[in-house]
Amino acid sequence: MPMAVTDSMFLLGESREHPTHVGGLQLFRLPEGVGPEYVSDFYRRLLTESEVAPAMRRRPHRSPATLGQWAWVDDLDIELDYHVRLSALPRPGRVRELLALVSRLHGSLLDRHRPLWEFNLVEGLSENRFATYTKVHHALMDGVSAMRVLTQGLPTDPDAHASPPWAPRPRRSPRRSETNGSTGVLGAALDAVRDAARVTTEVVSTPPSIAQALLSIAKDSAAPRPFDAPATMFNVPIGGARRFVGQSWPLQRVQAIGRAADATVNDVAVAMCSGALRRYLLDHDALPSQPLVAMLPVSLRGTGAESSSGSSAGSGAKAGGEGNAVGAILCDLATEESDPATRLSRIRASTRAGKAMLRGMTPTQVLALSSLLVGGVILAPIPGLGRHTPPPFNLIISNVPGSREVRYWDGAELLETYPLSIPLDGQAVNITLTSYVDKLAFGIVGCRRSVPGLQRLIDHLDAELTALEQAVG
Repeated sequence: MPMAVTDSMFLLGESREHPTHVGGLQLFRLPEGVGPEYVSDFYRRLLTESEVAPAMRRRPHRSPATLGQWAWVDDLDIELDYHVRLSALPRPGRVRELLALVSRLHGSLLDRHRPLWEFNLVEGLSENRFATYTKVHHALMDGVSAMRVLTQGLPTDPDAHASPPWAPRPRRSPRRSETNGSTGVLGAALDAVRDAARVTTEVVSTPPSIAQALLSIAKDSAAPRPFDAPATMFNVPIGGARRFVGQSWPLQRVQAIGRAADATVNDVAVAMCSGALRRYLLDHDALPSQPLVAMLPVSLRGTGAESSSGSSAGSGAKAGGEGNAVGAILCDLATEESDPATRLSRIRASTRAGKAMLRGMTPTQVLALSSLLVGGVILAPIPGLGRHTPPPFNLIISNVPGSREVRYWDGAELLETYPLSIPLDGQAVNITLTSYVDKLAFGIVGCRRSVPGLQRLIDHLDAELTALEQAVG
């Protein structure tokens, strides 16, 4: 199966210093009354879940037959005990030890000779808990899809049976042309003609749409321009080792700030990140006089998924759980501004300008515009390029939708979930957040060498949430 260009770029740009997988950390409470062997028994049960979904059977391949391009082939002999692993934390099994383990796991490359995913079950966590850490290559699926895979198999009924992330999911309803026996073949042919006509129309209309969008950026002072970001201590070449930290806060606190400031939850979350970055850079006497610029991914899946800018763009994008369907906007983080309320106001104006720019665009047009706005991401793996060009943006801040209902794994309650994403060469920090029930969780991944004291960002996020409450209350 040929690999989409948007998927293969994550393989082409990968190296030991630049792993390109996404991950998820989930914390569970042990069911009532279980013994000390529960997690190891649970692991053995997982190895009996040997049926693997088609997408999770794929491994990358290229040869003269594929003209040197990456393609997917099915692995017909999956060693489940290679992909599914059991780890134990050293005593006392605090979150600190868990984060250290996840940091190491997130820095190691996936084996390209096998399907590009791993699942780690972790025992020994204090307070009657255990954890799972799952990583999936970004060529296989984007962050929104990965989060769905992690949660959709977990029921809301504690007595119901859960399915692991690699298990097949129930098939969606077939297309109308497949269910209508009298017009099945004709319907499929007509669909193909309509699809070809739609794509042709989109391609023809893309250059004028992009030109109009770029003109709106030039006119709108709230919209950052490409490569306007200042150089910071984050915009340096990175190594392969990672450090991960995470923390969650009550979603109600963030929503209250949003209501008071007429801002979205995403705007408030980005403002928390902005203030935390400002504090961190001040700690290192490294705050630039120009505002930092963040790239905010935008999901194009046409299923209502929201980006960190609080918008979904276009319609008709891939709605399945595979591949990549992501655009982007740039956001002014207003980090040179000391007042939290003013920073939030500027971030709100910037995200609204980005949403207005994308409104009415098709996914094809959004992807084309995004490649111009954040083209440096594609060029980032080129050694040394970042030393000679300004950064297209300073970091990525993304929001992956999570479940609004409590989930269970065979009676074990899911307590918290944290996303992990990809630092890039020239962008040594990545912040990803997700909501779960009544919490908003931040997962921060940084280059271990380039970003010292990453844990301080968690402290600064907490301080910024309080500062925003005081500023807008």
